[in-house]
Amino acid sequence: MMTVTLRIALILVSVGTLFLMMRKIRQSKVQIESAIFWIVLALVLVLFSIFPAVADFIAYCLGVYSTANFLFLFAIFVLIVKVFYMTIHVSQLESKIKDLVQQMALDEKRAEDQKKELEARMALEAEKAREEKEAREKGQALKAQVQENKTAKQQKKISRGKKG
Repeated sequence: MMTVTLRIALILVSVGTLFLMMRKIRQSKVQIESAIFWIVLALVLVLFSIFPAVADFIAYCLGVYSTANFLFLFAIFVLIVKVFYMTIHVSQLESKIKDLVQQMALDEKRAEDQKKELEARMALEAEKAREEKEAREKGQALKAQVQENKTAKQQKKISRGKKG
């Protein structure tokens, strides 16, 4: 048998939990999937407090001496199950985080390698351009020298022709 005080406390706590969950859902601080658990738990506790015969019957079937003990046992069991599922969820999230961090590290390494490859390619192209420029300058200098040699030879021929 459930006392009136326990019934009132269950109703107040359950209704408070319902309002709190609805408020948190509206504020987008709790996902609906997560809040459903608390809403269902609050509704079950309201059901037990409005219809204490249901809780008395379940307690009797389970062999629990008093309805209050059954309610505590029920709450402990439900919360242990909730913690178990939350542990599974946290473990899955940790695995996803680890995978994402590894993927980010690989992406950063790949980007760094591409940057180094691009810098090396640019340095190689700059070196090639510098060498081509030097070759052009040498070619121009060589042309100028050949031209000077031709001019000098022509002047020698002219000067020999004037002497002779």
